[in-house]
This record gives sequence, structure tokens and C-alpha cells, in this order.
Amino acid sequence: MSAPSARPFGARLRRAMDERGPLCVGVDPHASLLADWGLNDDVAGLERFSRTVVEATADRVAVLKPQSAFFERFGSRGVAVLERTVADARAAGALVLMDAKRGDIGSTMAAYAQTFLHPDAPLFSDALTVSPFLGYGSLAPAVALARESGSGLFVLALTSNPEGGEVQRAVRADGRDVATTMLAHLAAENAAENAAENAAENAAENAGAEPLGSFGAVVGATLGDLSSYDLAIGGPLLAPGIGAQGATAADLPRVFGAAVRDVLPNVSRGVLRHGPDTAALRAAADRFTDEIRAALSASD
Repeated sequence: MSAPSARPFGARLRRAMDERGPLCVGVDPHASLLADWGLNDDVAGLERFSRTVVEATADRVAVLKPQSAFFERFGSRGVAVLERTVADARAAGALVLMDAKRGDIGSTMAAYAQTFLHPDAPLFSDALTVSPFLGYGSLAPAVALARESGSGLFVLALTSNPEGGEVQRAVRADGRDVATTMLAHLAAENAAENAAENAAENAAENAGAEPLGSFGAVVGATLGDLSSYDLAIGGPLLAPGIGAQGATAADLPRVFGAAVRDVLPNVSRGVLRHGPDTAALRAAADRFTDEIRAALSASD
């Protein structure tokens, strides 16, 4: 394995959010959006779309989040475009969160982890979305490789889609629902990472800095009052739902409460609909960043 990142994903994400603003822009080249941009629904259109989004936003937003499915549907040529998108975004300074939502057991989960979290892999990303619904323990290979490579994970916990509740809010035999269980697992992962960092030789370098763990949760910004959940997991909270799904930056303090500073709002269509004009894409990303910063400042 190549040398892991000098700092864990959580530390790099905190720095990026502080310097560039807490915004994640999705790279979602679905067919209707390609058409809206005047592009063909083919590999050439996919490549033009992806290159434009990276050129417009990767030098200014904290995170870009390619949705793997929209590239995979074109087969190997689409995956090749995804590889270039990841490499170009990281070269421009953005962190890359691969939205693949992988989840399986044993050697299969290990192979998914190798695909996205091994530094020598063509699709190596700073972080990966994963599904824990075969049991949180099934994610162990991804957790281990993320720790080794300095990458991060975002685990589905309280997603913005209406159907998610039938699984995520199902009550276990111990009286806790599934989402609460996942949040507790992530809090433990981040506590372990923080303890290891504090024991490391370079701990003095980070003295006084507020730690952010590398193991985050996906929690929808559209879900309203979540005060019954302990969202203070010590790691980031990826918050889809801003923009086209109806949530606004002003909703964030109400939804996330005391954990709002660790929220990474995701905006996809709200930014992408302004393409293919590069300046318009940049302006939209900047506007969302400013709105989110203002909402967080008002909550202090």
C-alpha cells in the first residue's frame, strides 16, 4: 500500500470546511440533467458534464461527491470517466466523497473497500458512503482500511428518502431503533480514532484543535426535529436535501441542533441546474456556501 494520508480524513475535512465553507456538491450526471445541459446521454456527454463541474467547483468547495451509478451505467468507459473525475477533483484541492453506498459481507465488503479506499486503486477517494443494513459489523473491512489509508466513511443512518424510516426507525429488542444503534457505533469509532491520535507522537501539533472523526453519518436535512437522536457522534454529518428536496440552509440549526457545526450539507441539483455555464455554476456554489455559513453563524 502507498503511504497513507498524513492526516486522517476527519482532520482534513474540518480544515476544508473551515477554509472553503461547509458545502458538498454532488456530481450527478443523470440523463435528464445531461439533456438540460444540451448534452447527449452518452460517454462524451458524461465526460463534458463531469469536466465542467470539476473545473467550476473543485477549486472552491470542500467536497465533491460523484454518484458512482451515473458513471457505471456506461460500463467501462463510464468508469474511466469517473476515474478522471476523481483524480482531477483531488488535484484541484477538493476532497472526494464517492457516493456508492456499498454494503456486503466478508471478502465482498473487503473488495468494495479496496476499490475505493486503497491508495493504489484507480478510484481511490477521500471517503465512501456505505450501507450498514447487513449489520454494522459487516462494514469492518471498510472501517479497517479507512483507518489504514487515512480515508473516511459516511454510514447511512437517517436518510432523506421517505421509505428509509421503515428500516432506520425500526425498534430493536433492546428498545433502541436502528438509526440510534448506527449513530452509537460511529461515536465509538470516532472516540477510538481520537484516542489513537492523542497517543500519537504528533498529538502536540493538534493541541487545542477540536477533533473531527473520520466516521460520519448520512442524516437528511429534510427530516425536521431530530432532537430525540444524539447526533454528536464526533464525526461529520452528511446532510442531503438542501435545494431541490426542499430543505434550506436556514433549517440546519433546527434539524441538527448542537451538532450543526459538524454538518456537511450536500447540494446537487441546486448547483448543477445552472450548468453548463461555468460562471453560473461557480456563482451557485458560492451562494449556497454563503447561505450555509450565515445560517451557522446565526446559530452561534
